[in-house]
Amino acid sequence: MNRLGSLALGVWSALAYGLLYAPVVVTVLFSFNAPRGRFNLVWQGFTLENWRHPLRDAALTEAFFTSLGLAVAAALLAVLLGGLMALALGRARVRGSRSIELLLALPLTNPEIVLATALLNLFVGIDLPRGPLTLLLSHSLFCLSYAALILKARLAGFDPTLELAAQDLGAPPLAAFRRVTLPLLAPGILAATLLCFSLSFDDYVVSSFTAGEIVTLPLYLAGAFQREISPQIQVLSTLVLLVSAALLVLATPSRQSRS
Repeated sequence: MNRLGSLALGVWSALAYGLLYAPVVVTVLFSFNAPRGRFNLVWQGFTLENWRHPLRDAALTEAFFTSLGLAVAAALLAVLLGGLMALALGRARVRGSRSIELLLALPLTNPEIVLATALLNLFVGIDLPRGPLTLLLSHSLFCLSYAALILKARLAGFDPTLELAAQDLGAPPLAAFRRVTLPLLAPGILAATLLCFSLSFDDYVVSSFTAGEIVTLPLYLAGAFQREISPQIQVLSTLVLLVSAALLVLATPSRQSRS
């Protein structure tokens, strides 16, 4: 029975992973396709032409770099503000901290369409034109809860006496934080940054309400799919996949460093 159960679990795991990664494999495969029409949906033949000039589609490339810059800025701002919130909730005895934590987790349970309409009403109410600023504020806002909760969880396992010991040895509070606390928080900061970057990079719902005339990559793809599906879309998607995989490998500690 144990052998049969292990076999069934292995088969089920293989099916689950196959279903999970099948779209990724198809995307990478079709980046080498040579379509005969405007829609890269049917395999016509292998070619490397798509990879010789991966950024030849000017509109797609502009939308790609717009999303890339927005995701980096939103992730950094969300991690900065979320880190300050996590430090305040984790160290200071704030009255009503349980209610604050509940309010912090509440945006995670709301549908994106609710947040998008609320932000649109806010920006219209304060007469703030939709554009780069509203996009940055919106993306930072829905990433803020993720960053704060991740860093708060990291702080939960932190021994505050280490920082106090550094101060007892003569280190100023800022130097003790920079040399003791910050390196210990680095894995949480990296995890929060990568998660916020991913959430911002592929957001469509909030961006469609707050972007104005700015075109991000998800907005461009949503409009372009009505006209064509260019192989360059798969090429850029594969590049993002490779960069994400490389960052994940670099962020994962090796077995020797863990030991």
